[in-house]
Amino acid sequence: MPHLKDSSGQSNARWFTHHETLVYAVYYAPRGRLRLYRVAGEISQKYLSPTDLLIGIIGAEGSGKSTFIKGLFPGLELTNDDDGINIRSAPLFSFCPEDHFSGHTFHIDVRFELAFRQHFEIAEAINKALAHRRRVIVEHFDLLYDCLGYNAQVIFGIGEEIIVARPTVFGPFPKRIKSIVDKTIKYRLMAHSAEDITAYILEKDYHYSYPVIHSDVKHGFVINFTEKPDIDLAELERKVLDIIARDVPICPAGEDRINIGEAVLSCTGTRTHVKSSGQIENFRLLQNFKYDPISKEYLVVGIVGKNEPAGFEEMTDVSDFTT
Repeated sequence: MPHLKDSSGQSNARWFTHHETLVYAVYYAPRGRLRLYRVAGEISQKYLSPTDLLIGIIGAEGSGKSTFIKGLFPGLELTNDDDGINIRSAPLFSFCPEDHFSGHTFHIDVRFELAFRQHFEIAEAINKALAHRRRVIVEHFDLLYDCLGYNAQVIFGIGEEIIVARPTVFGPFPKRIKSIVDKTIKYRLMAHSAEDITAYILEKDYHYSYPVIHSDVKHGFVINFTEKPDIDLAELERKVLDIIARDVPICPAGEDRINIGEAVLSCTGTRTHVKSSGQIENFRLLQNFKYDPISKEYLVVGIVGKNEPAGFEEMTDVSDFTT
């Protein structure tokens, strides 16, 4: 659009400047590869622009960062993910602007690269790529922010929820987002393990095929049924609590499978679990089926942990700049 001018001949372009109004958005972080892909694709369409060159990813190990990145940027080759480590150097470090075949989107895992390079070397490589309008997705962005000296255009934090933030000079800042996702990830791990134990008992003891329809709720899970199950929820809760009390190990058992004790279950989020059932805190089932009159489904709802503030309201605090 050409700039408009007033009677003095001055440009009025400033009146058409767009100021981003997104502070942050929060989504439940699904447990399972396909659901996480789907949410990432939706978030990408809503919140990413072709002009976003620096993307920050923040989250603990096992939170699903690699899966989330693949959903945001289908086809992007990650330099280090759950499926293995590329033995070649990260392409970002060999970027040459004169090379017409050089990539336009790069991924870098800061925590991994810090085993081989200094902070300033990683920052220099990112700055060079950005100067030539290349996009860089920086995993563990919180580890590089201080050295880099400026924030990402978009930050994604993954804990119990997915936080989408478009920072301004007032934040959110990586350390704040990191503190929130580190605080909430335990509930996602506990809920996922409790959900799989519940589904396992439903299949083994009540002869319900492994439910494929799942939903999410804060500090818990929802299993959907198209017909009201003939199940005593108090009895089902006691059986889940018995496995929790036995503190059986929970670990990956090959591709898309986990062990819960001796049992082998299908699971597409094998790393998003507690290490043993005894780490699931304060599990309980709502003792009545919730009915959704729109979808006409009956819902079994399980909850773990306890309510506690996560600190979302502290992500952008103007008071930090007035002292």
